Amino acid sequence: MVRHSTRLVFSLLLLATLQLSGIAQTRMPQLKFTDRTLPNGLRVLSVPDHSSPTVAIQVWYHVGSKDDPPHRSGFAHLFEHIMFKSTKNMKSEMMDRLTEDVGGFNNAFTADDVTVYYEVVPSNYLETLIWAEADRLSGLNVDEANFKSERDVVKEEYRQSVLAPPYGRFEYLLQEKSFVEHPYKRPTIGSIEDLDAASLEDVQKFHATYYRADNATLVVVGDFDPAQLDKWVDKYFGPIAKPNIPLPRVQVKEPPRKSEIRVTEHGSNDLPAVGLTYLTPREADPDSDALRVANAVLSAGESSRLYHSLVYTQQLAAEANSGDETREDISLFILTAVLSEGKKPEDVEKSLLAEIKKLQDAPVSAAELEKAKNQMITNQLRQRETSNGKALALGEAAVLMGDPARVNTDLDRLQAVTAADIQRVMKKYFADTNRLVLYYLPQATKTKEGNQ
Repeated sequence: MVRHSTRLVFSLLLLATLQLSGIAQTRMPQLKFTDRTLPNGLRVLSVPDHSSPTVAIQVWYHVGSKDDPPHRSGFAHLFEHIMFKSTKNMKSEMMDRLTEDVGGFNNAFTADDVTVYYEVVPSNYLETLIWAEADRLSGLNVDEANFKSERDVVKEEYRQSVLAPPYGRFEYLLQEKSFVEHPYKRPTIGSIEDLDAASLEDVQKFHATYYRADNATLVVVGDFDPAQLDKWVDKYFGPIAKPNIPLPRVQVKEPPRKSEIRVTEHGSNDLPAVGLTYLTPREADPDSDALRVANAVLSAGESSRLYHSLVYTQQLAAEANSGDETREDISLFILTAVLSEGKKPEDVEKSLLAEIKKLQDAPVSAAELEKAKNQMITNQLRQRETSNGKALALGEAAVLMGDPARVNTDLDRLQAVTAADIQRVMKKYFADTNRLVLYYLPQATKTKEGNQ
């Protein structure tokens, strides 16, 4: 099975467009979680929920593509795959048998800051999955066969997601070109060149450095007895030793942009594309909430500003989107447009900048603000309907924002965002000097220019 790797943790969540009346007064259902840490450093977060006879188990490893060694991009992503191979006590793909064969499911995703493995199974199989997660933490076979087979899988994913789609490399370049110093400039999927250059010794060293109890957070949400869960966790995870080697953390800080950056690249696309990126604060920063709402105003649905202006009214673009890509250290706000036939990148760039300026010059209307919030609040409430969704939210709060209690304040912070907040963050972060502009033009354009 090919595992699904994504840059953003919440690409796994439902995108809802349901509008709820009176949602401004909605209260987020509180998660009454237990937080404890084993002597070996494993953090355990758990929430009993007996509404369904199922349980969600997640293990968040605080290692992502930003931790890839120099010239070895794709290592975190590679281990997302290797972790499904054989262990001391399990055959390859055994996690599928332990979950799918009993009516459950499992998967994983890699992001810039974390790698997350998750399962949902009937609750009477909880002990089995606790044992299995402990076994692949402590007994994974990082050998030549597993390394080479999964490296080939990752390389094929690169071909399918970056090289094959007409705009796959466009998305890759937007991240790569947006960072100068920070290792976020290495896209999560890695590169074929770096993967080919890797040795088994490189991979084993990476595994020993980051796949350890004191770099993991176990999240369990669902139908279980807390006392019994503690016993199983102590029984299977407790004996895992804490390594005596240091746990490195990225210390590099991305310098502020001092002037606009302009990049032109060529690809296999038939229609040109334009991308703008702005450096924005880390996910835990208070301004992130207003930026998230601004993103919804710009591109959530066909009534959003970008679609209405560039696609529907001006007919400059076949599609126009924005994305608020939050990260642990520093985030990225992206605006993109794929041009309509015969249109000029310069005109599309001008229109994108005009939409930014509108948000800077005047506050959004009360109706527009309410619509954007309703869409986002609905998404969060939909997420909390499942044990897996609750576990995702809890893990994100604990690992990426450093405070699991934030899982219970998300909605309040979101509902507190005002039109003035949106206008303020648009002025603060969307300065001309903080902008990267990427023109992604058809290869035929380059050939034509070279012949002139």
